[in-house]
Formats: sequence, C-alpha cells, structure tokens
Amino acid sequence: MQPQQRILNAEALTGHGNVAGRQIMVQILEAGLQAADPYNNVARMVRLEGDRLTVGHPDYILSGDPRQTPEEIDLRQVERILIFGVGKGVQRAVKALEDILGERLSGGHVIDKQGCPIILERLDVTLGAHPVPDEQCVLGCQRILELTRDLTERDLVFTVIGNGVSSLLTLPVAGVSLEEVREVTRIMQIERGAPTNELNPVRNHLDQLKGGRIARHIHPARAIHILTGSSLNYAAVMDRNIWLHTMPERSTYAEAVEMLHKWQAWDAVSPGVRRFLQEADPALETVKRGEYEQYRFRVFEAMPQHLAMIPTARRVANELGLPAHVLYRYAHFEAAPAATLAGSIAWNIEEWGEPFEPPCVLLGGHELLVTVGQENGMGGRNQEWALAAARRIAGSPNIVMGSVDSDGNDGPGHQFGGDPSVPVLAGGIVDGYTWDEARAAGFDPDAELRRHNTSPVLWGVGSGVRATFNISITDLTAILILGRSAPRPHP
Repeated sequence: MQPQQRILNAEALTGHGNVAGRQIMVQILEAGLQAADPYNNVARMVRLEGDRLTVGHPDYILSGDPRQTPEEIDLRQVERILIFGVGKGVQRAVKALEDILGERLSGGHVIDKQGCPIILERLDVTLGAHPVPDEQCVLGCQRILELTRDLTERDLVFTVIGNGVSSLLTLPVAGVSLEEVREVTRIMQIERGAPTNELNPVRNHLDQLKGGRIARHIHPARAIHILTGSSLNYAAVMDRNIWLHTMPERSTYAEAVEMLHKWQAWDAVSPGVRRFLQEADPALETVKRGEYEQYRFRVFEAMPQHLAMIPTARRVANELGLPAHVLYRYAHFEAAPAATLAGSIAWNIEEWGEPFEPPCVLLGGHELLVTVGQENGMGGRNQEWALAAARRIAGSPNIVMGSVDSDGNDGPGHQFGGDPSVPVLAGGIVDGYTWDEARAAGFDPDAELRRHNTSPVLWGVGSGVRATFNISITDLTAILILGRSAPRPHP
C-alpha cells in the first residue's frame, strides 16, 4: 500500500498569512504524520513464506526482551489465526496483517474510533466513542470476548493496540454500568483534567478486558502482541504498564481509590464504583507479571523511537536547511499555557537569538491536557495549543507554530455537540497574522479559547489541519522561526 498524503488541506493552510513559513510547516508536519503510519513497519515485521511465518525484525524487538530473535511459526501446526485490534486508527496496522495473511486469516475483530473509515476487508470493525466510551465500545468488546471462548493451544492470535485503547476497550465488570464508567471518565479527565496515567488505575479495575485481562482470555492460544506506542522497553511493559491492556498491569485497587480522592472525585462517582473498589476482590484484580509469564506470548513494537515522528520531522527540517532542536519529547501540561510558554521561547529567539540563532525549528512531542469543566466547545489539545500560540505570537513576521495529532482526529469531535459543518481536525497551523485574521472573520478568539471552542475558529480562518485517519501514537508540535526582528513591546 503506497503512502498517502496525510494533510488534506495543504493549499488552504498555505494560501494566506506567512505563506513561506506555512509551506515549510506543512512539509515538517506532513513528514511527522507519515512517520506515524504503521503499515510499512508491520509489513517489515511480519513475513510469510509458504507455511513459515516469521514475526520480528531488529527494529521492532523491544530492548531488554530476553528473546532477541524473531518468532518462527510453522503454520502447519496452527489451526486458526485471529486478529484483535483496538485503538484510534488501529486499522492501518491491522491492514498490513490482513494483507500478509490473506486467506490464512480465520477471523477476529477490531475496535476503532468513530469517524474513522473502515478499510479492512476480512475483519469486522466496530466504531466506538473516544474519549468517553459508548455502547458500541461494549458491543465490540463482547464480540472479542466471544471469539476467545473456544481458543486452544493450536490457535495463533495477533493483537494490535494503540492510543485510545483505554476508552475503546470498555466492558464494565458485573455490578458497574457503562454509564457509571462514562461518568468516571467525564469527571476525572474531561471536567478535572486528570492525566491518563492517573485515570487508568480507576477504569482498569472497573473492566473485564483491561489490565492484561484480554490476554487471560486469549490463553492458552499462542499470542503475538504488537504495540504501537513509542519509546517502549521490555521492563516498562512488563512491570510499569497501566495502558497497554494486552500486557500485565501494575496498579492496585488501593491506587484506584487514591486517584479518585486525589482528583476530588470519590464523592462524585457512583456508589457502585466506590463499593466495587472498596471490596477489592483479588479474583478480579488485573493481571500481574507472575501470572502473565505463564502465557505463551511474544511482544513487538511497531513504532520504534528512531522511526518516530520527532526524528523524522527533525530530519526533514535539517534537509530544508533549518537546524532542528527537540524542545521536549513528552509533556503533560495544560495546552494553552504550554503554547504560551512555547510562543514566548520563539519570540525570544526571534528578538535575541537565544537560546538558538534563527532560522531554526523547535520540535516537541506530547499529549497535552484541556480541562474543560462544564464547557462543551468543539476542539482538542492540538487546536487549543495552536489558537493559544496564535495569541502569543500575534504580530510576528517570522514565527509559525503548528501542532497535529498522529491519528488525524484530535478531540472528541462531535461527540458532545459542535457545529456539524466544522470537520474533526488533526490540529492547527498559526502565524503572527492568525489572531487578527480571526478577529476580522468575526470571531472573538479570547472568548472561544475560554469556551475551548477552538476548531471553529481555526477552520474559519484556514488554519485548521485536516488529515487522514491513522494510528494514534502521540502529538507533534513544530515551532519555526525564520529570522530576527527588532525587539518590540510584548502583548
């Protein structure tokens, strides 16, 4: 399958404002988005020659894995081959497996995010809601569970998971309803801004498949787990994991209770949730390493760090003659303040040549937060970052800032309403003219930022990025400073 252009509205993005800078920014972000496409990586990792299936390649074996050689499988000893995939845009990775295995594929099921086109031909796909799960998520999980009921040691199961799995893989435990689980996510993450690593100990314990339990259901079949996260290592996925739900999980009931108290959500969630966590039934605990190592499994990463978004974007910037510096690789901050700080650094470079002399590019990888409270505007963390950045760099002739989500689909989209004429965006590209363009178009960008209603503003002024759907890994930000300007009053 040939690479496809990820950014769909490049002409609109580069037709106004700082045209030269926007053209460069589109090239850099496009390169990063291309790097987030796992199809070719999975095709390199999995090779079929006659009855011999080989899984593994030096690029995709986790560091620290005691088994550093590929997995060799004699398909004459295999009765059935199934695939289970869950995550935002996960179909791109599964599609590679589907194309490689062809008629040897017996079945399986995939859960992707609502709005993603269905591209698989041999497997059924359920489209569920993210970030707050819905009934379709439950139905998809029930289908996966059904397919695991008669697995034997002669079966081979591939799993592929990625970001978004913690919402899309939702099958509540007995005694806790879907609405109660939805409420936990809304209260902790949407209203109060809890990061995923502090939400997951709670929802992992309220689910039948999260926290390694799906691997428990796959046993005794032979399992090949393909992970689409980045910067993974064997010790991390085996001992410190809380979101790769096909792997063992480290958190406890007590930690789940602690997180609810930390975010002042204990009294806000339902009595049923509180009761279940307090009972702390050990038989329903998440799967720990000791149990997990009794299973038959191998684990591989589809998106190793050296092939990821930041290294690829950096390489392209350098090819364009722009020294590229990594400002940060992982950041878990509120999007608007983070953008304000990033814009201030860019302005300092433009005026003083510190800490880098322009022209240059600053790169970042993140999954920022947008704490919305009771607001229900349409947007996502990348759009929030972009519009807040536009406010900070207003008036600059040299600065262009852009941010995109690897899956091409940032935020809840239309799940909580929003203008149906505005598409679900991947992020935004802004420059020193964007803020005034928004005002001239009749927007009050300050007010829309307060409402977290950023997508309509960016789309309305040709600064919202539309992109193809793909796997969710992380976000990519790029800050371009083309040259120096004389110091001027700061807004």
